[in-house]
Amino acid sequence: MKPKIVIIDYGMGNLRSVQKGFERVGFEVSVTRSKREISGASAIVLPGVGAFKDCMENLERYGLIESILRSIEKGKPYLGICLGLQILFSESEEFGRRRGLDLIKGKVVRFRPDPEHKVPHMGWNTIEKQKEPPLLQGLKSGDFFYFVHSYYVIPDEGKWNSTLTQYGIPFVSSIHKENIFATQFHPEKSQQKGLRILENFARSI
Repeated sequence: MKPKIVIIDYGMGNLRSVQKGFERVGFEVSVTRSKREISGASAIVLPGVGAFKDCMENLERYGLIESILRSIEKGKPYLGICLGLQILFSESEEFGRRRGLDLIKGKVVRFRPDPEHKVPHMGWNTIEKQKEPPLLQGLKSGDFFYFVHSYYVIPDEGKWNSTLTQYGIPFVSSIHKENIFATQFHPEKSQQKGLRILENFARSI
């Protein structure tokens, strides 16, 4: 029986481009906000572009938070992209303090611009690997990925940090905790290196 990967549709984000990324590496995925489909999935993907507050409000509006938490609690692989990384944390300062899923202790804060580093951080940048989770197999420090974000995560503990990236300061660009893997960069926009992450995720199920 083939594993079933679902991309969670909460009314935000570049869902179709993530779906197309999986299709390019040979895996079918569905886009849904059906709690039944999410419950029956082998793995879940949560992409996102936009504001933390809007993301959490939409997840609440569609009644999806419990489905996400239950799936992760059951050990299903979770891939978070951009906002899908940030909402894992305890809280964000974006548009006022807002609680996240609190699966990883820490906060989401805004870059402080300077003459050399504009906000948002947009474009290609490199990663520096801190550990070797399965989803980074075949990738190395110095590989380029595509970013577009104004906020970044600060974990309370560094043990979940998978990669760091430099943008005026070093910031956490991906995390790995048990069945959770999430990136600040966009694998679906990062050409072959990013597609390798999607392929690694699909093959890990």
